[in-house]
Order: sequence, then structure tokens, then C-alpha cells
Amino acid sequence: MGFYSRHILPRLIDRGCGTKPVRKQREKVVPLAAGRVLEIGIGTGLNLPFYDPAKVDCVIGLDPAREMLLIAQSRDKDVPFRVDYVAPEGSEIPLDDGSVDTVLITYTLCTIPEPVSALDAMRRVLKPGGRLIFCEHGKAPDVAVERWQHRLTPLWRIIAGGCCLDRDIPVLITQGGFRLGKVETMYLPKTPGFAGFNYWGTAVPS
Repeated sequence: MGFYSRHILPRLIDRGCGTKPVRKQREKVVPLAAGRVLEIGIGTGLNLPFYDPAKVDCVIGLDPAREMLLIAQSRDKDVPFRVDYVAPEGSEIPLDDGSVDTVLITYTLCTIPEPVSALDAMRRVLKPGGRLIFCEHGKAPDVAVERWQHRLTPLWRIIAGGCCLDRDIPVLITQGGFRLGKVETMYLPKTPGFAGFNYWGTAVPS
């Protein structure tokens, strides 16, 4: 991992994923989490202020980027629940089957190298009755925007830590063994269209 990935990229992601429109999206989904929560791609901890302390027992924050976890740890001092951090070496989730009540994933499926396998692992660790809560950007419904997403993704992946602009989020979640509930979509305001089409909702193991 080079200087850019260690020292520059975490700050760029923190800034880009901390804009006001993105914070508004976090406000919609993070408070739905309850019980023992596994947050996939906790990154720099931008979701931590939005958890409902009355619902959450603890949060397990999983992210392979240790530099980002250091920033997250600096943000968890004031939250009234325990936050544990895990930096896995590979793609496996190092938790027991059926051990969490909620899996939360925000702006992360775009970056995971094998998203369907990762979703399968998320399904494995959910307890019976548990659910997946998600908010992601991805493939736009407009042909012209989608065309630009395909064109820009190869370069975007290099500068944005592997982020893919054009993933079909509902299809991936379904392929990962989940049954979708209500899914809402919109273009985020004041955000370039190629990066601003959002999907959010919940899903349960199928």
C-alpha cells in the first residue's frame, strides 16, 4: 500500500462521503439499526453519530483499511455504546454464524472486490430475523448517465480506492441471497449525476 492509499485517500474519502447530501442519506438509514450491529466498511466512522443509542447494544466496525479505522476511533469517544473494530486480512467476516442482529452497509458495496461473496458472508452472520440495512450509490436509470458511469469507472477505481460507479445494487443484494424490502432511489442534490444516484432500503435473508 503506497503513500497515496495510506495518507491521502482516507482523507479524500472522509471528505467526499461526508457531504451534506450524503449525511442526509445516513440520517435515513443508520437509526434503523438495532441490537448487535455489524457495520461493513465503517471507514472513518461517519455513521457513528447517527445510531440510535436506545436501539443499539454495540457496533462492530469492519474495514480492511487500518488508517481509516484510526480516524473512526477518534470519533467514537462520545457515543454511549461500545464500538469494536475489526481489520480483516481477506474477504471473510471473522464472526460466528448467526451472531449479529443488523448488518449496516453504506457507500461500501461500490468498492468491495467480490460483492456477491461479501453479501453471502453478511447473510451468514445474521441471526434469524436479522436484516440488512443499506444505502449505496450505483447504476443510474438514465442511459446517458449510465454511459458516463461505464466510461469513468476504470479511472475512478484508481483514484477512489476501487470504487465502481456503475454497480446495480438491488441485483447484487438479490444475488447475495437476500430478499429486498422497500427500496428507494434518488439523485442526490448538489452531487454529480454519475456518482449521485442512490439506493437505500432493507433486505432479509431469502
